[in-house]
Amino acid sequence: MASLIDLRRRIRTVKNTQQITKAMKMVAAAKLRRAQDQILATRPYALELRKVTEHLAAVAAGEVEHPLLTPHEGEGDDKAASGKTLVLVVTGDKGLCGAFNAHVQRRTEQEMAALNGGGEILALGNRGADFFTHRGAPMRGARRGVFKDLSYATAQELAAEISKAYADGEYDAVYAVYNEFISVLSQRVSWERLLPIAREDVLGDEDASANGHRDYLYEPSEAEILNELLPRFVTFQIYRVLLESQAAEHAARMTAMDSATKNAGELIDTLTLQYNRSRQAEITTELIEVVSGANALEG
Repeated sequence: MASLIDLRRRIRTVKNTQQITKAMKMVAAAKLRRAQDQILATRPYALELRKVTEHLAAVAAGEVEHPLLTPHEGEGDDKAASGKTLVLVVTGDKGLCGAFNAHVQRRTEQEMAALNGGGEILALGNRGADFFTHRGAPMRGARRGVFKDLSYATAQELAAEISKAYADGEYDAVYAVYNEFISVLSQRVSWERLLPIAREDVLGDEDASANGHRDYLYEPSEAEILNELLPRFVTFQIYRVLLESQAAEHAARMTAMDSATKNAGELIDTLTLQYNRSRQAEITTELIEVVSGANALEG
């Protein structure tokens, strides 16, 4: 049985830890609020930009052939038979966020296994970079500290690098695996294709009205608008992915620290009860010794 001094020391240590986890929870909650507002404000624009870009890509199919729209020979639904694929693995820079990073790493390993050695990883975030570098995975590179000062310029730099690599034929497809922010208590690992950009299937005039499709008049031409939109589209999709992952990380950390704080409270109660019982037993033993000594002197 632990001594009273050891129990007091453990209680003090757990209380200090509880203060830390509670503070981390409050910090994560504050950061989550800002990140949540940012991603909720960004989502509608990103989704509408995707819709317009894919519609333009289909309408202007005969007028423009942009490198980011052109599927390469190895790209297809059968990933095991496809050519070289670049996988953007988006993880956090720090831990203490539950299984947030582990879920992305596990999904990446599954997808890389399906590629049969035809994939390379571009790790965004310290945790993913450390994990896959240590395991000797095929790496294009790693961007550490991405979320330390996340900005649109960061997404522009990444989009320029990825778009050039795809246009030069280094890769047949580019995918991103990341945690999508659903709610404070829920994050979902997503596997999303970034390149090539999909062309929307546009129906003929007779079927368009029946299926809710509309034709639009564009000024200037569809081709000119498309050439302007495509680089911006790739940039904004990457920016959205980074924002989703950032918000999901803060939510996961807040939830993990809340659980840790509650567990610390339960442990403090258990240790306090154990301390009180040990102290009571010690006092009882001392009283018995005093009474026994007094009786011995009287006898």
